[in-house]
Amino acid sequence: MSSLQHILRRLVYLVACCPPILPVLGLTFNATYGAVPAPFKIDVSPAFIARTKLKASLTRYAMDMDQPDFADGPPQHNVSTVRDYWASSYDWASVQRGLNAKYVQYTTTATTGPDSNYTDPVPLHFVHHRSPRADAIPLLFIHGWPGSFQEVGTIISNLTHPPSTAYPAFHVVAPSLPGYGFSPAPIHTGLNILEIGRAFNNLMSQLDYSRYVVLGGDLGAFVLRQMAGNYPDSVVSVLSNFWVVAPNATDLARYAAGTTTAAENATIEVQQQYDAYRSGYRFMMQTWPLQAMIGLTDSPLGNAMFNYNLMALAVDNYVWTPEEIITWSMMYYIQGPYGAARLYKESFAEGLFTATSNGNAFPFVTQPVAISLFPKDTIGYDTDWAQRYGNIVARNMHERGGHFATIDAPELLLQDIWSFWGNASLSGLDAFA
Repeated sequence: MSSLQHILRRLVYLVACCPPILPVLGLTFNATYGAVPAPFKIDVSPAFIARTKLKASLTRYAMDMDQPDFADGPPQHNVSTVRDYWASSYDWASVQRGLNAKYVQYTTTATTGPDSNYTDPVPLHFVHHRSPRADAIPLLFIHGWPGSFQEVGTIISNLTHPPSTAYPAFHVVAPSLPGYGFSPAPIHTGLNILEIGRAFNNLMSQLDYSRYVVLGGDLGAFVLRQMAGNYPDSVVSVLSNFWVVAPNATDLARYAAGTTTAAENATIEVQQQYDAYRSGYRFMMQTWPLQAMIGLTDSPLGNAMFNYNLMALAVDNYVWTPEEIITWSMMYYIQGPYGAARLYKESFAEGLFTATSNGNAFPFVTQPVAISLFPKDTIGYDTDWAQRYGNIVARNMHERGGHFATIDAPELLLQDIWSFWGNASLSGLDAFA
């Protein structure tokens, strides 16, 4: 029997005899979601993991063109490197043990409240690390796409146990967005970033944090702004490393007339480049997410490369290892990537991705706002436009770092966190006095 025949027979066996666990929820991992927070450990079906490894090993490569790497997506030599590692060396059981050892995790069911248009309960997975410090500040950390709760991993110990008492300490809550990681995807339409913000506020209430601060990037930065606008009595202040403010019609007219500043020019041109050449993934997910995700749900390597394309292009001098690429992608593949992708469509349909001063996607944030900007991110440079949507009291424009600041510049982001929330009058933390 050839090796290929053996692989195919093994695949047929696994599909036939080992169906996914928890068929009612359609989950491939063990979890319950009660009315109050309960301890959780990641426990993914071994049969599902075996099928995933086998499918990765059977990947059919796309044809490479004679063009620069990443001109159309990840080049074949990157794809084959990840495929070979996945087929021969990647050990999910070891990764799972590591995640369970590193993170104190819980599940619960949140609600969106009486003012919401989304009435279904929202099952959530979250990390919750408490600081031993009596003066610790509750901090909600919100990740984005294509990340997960793991993004908090490089900074969480320094947040709960800072190296000096001169730095503020935090109780850190890091939920998985619904459809991401181990927060199940919604089964009905209507759950967008506005409604997720309502669910996250309810989560903080369940943890007895009536007042808290919020840190977020990418989609997390969008949720953060909705939460600050909707819950001014709960959200004390925010720090965003993705404070998007797109040019409005007046800005573009000034740009055409040559009267914009150098920083404004750079911001407009970076956004134009992003919209024209680097945002295809977003348009796919906000228009026809199911069409795109049918194939990625069945192809673990296709799913990984779909995510990796942005991961590779939006970091500053950081080389992702095959294990990191696979593990990040598993936070989508384990429950299937459609739920995560659909969040873009849900939010875009409600105008929640509109970021011009002519739109109303983002409420004006009256609480103190700090922004951290990194040159390899996708949104341009620091301009006075930031003030259009918030009470900006601190700006940090760094000389290095990218879209995933906790990955390629964690020490810079930590300094911004400690500097902002270490100044109680600037950040509004007098409220905790």
